[in-house]
Amino acid sequence: MEKLPEGKQPALRVMPMPADANQNGDIFGGWIMAQVDIAGGTVAGRIARGRVATVAVKEFVFKQPVHIGDVLSFYVDVQRVGTTSITVTVEVYAERRPEEPKTVKVTEATLTYVAIDRDGRPRPVPR
Repeated sequence: MEKLPEGKQPALRVMPMPADANQNGDIFGGWIMAQVDIAGGTVAGRIARGRVATVAVKEFVFKQPVHIGDVLSFYVDVQRVGTTSITVTVEVYAERRPEEPKTVKVTEATLTYVAIDRDGRPRPVPR
């Protein structure tokens, strides 16, 4: 059985609701993608000390379906900080069935954000 990463704080924790599910009762991939983008953007924005925009999604892997009632934890690792960009990896874990707790890694993705100014133009990431 998998465990949540030790010694790390999730950038985001959320529980999907019935409105987030598709016709099969699984959570929409697009909903998960949006939450991954929020988690990654939160960390990138902290590093950039301001606004960031998503410029690339290099990889997005759905390893397991996500179910209504799963508690999702989004862990973000910074891969690279460039002149104006920040690349992160986001790993998503689901904690399932409180009566028989089980943790599974459901998604991982690599995203790149660019720091932007008030007018939406790229700006340097503070060092």
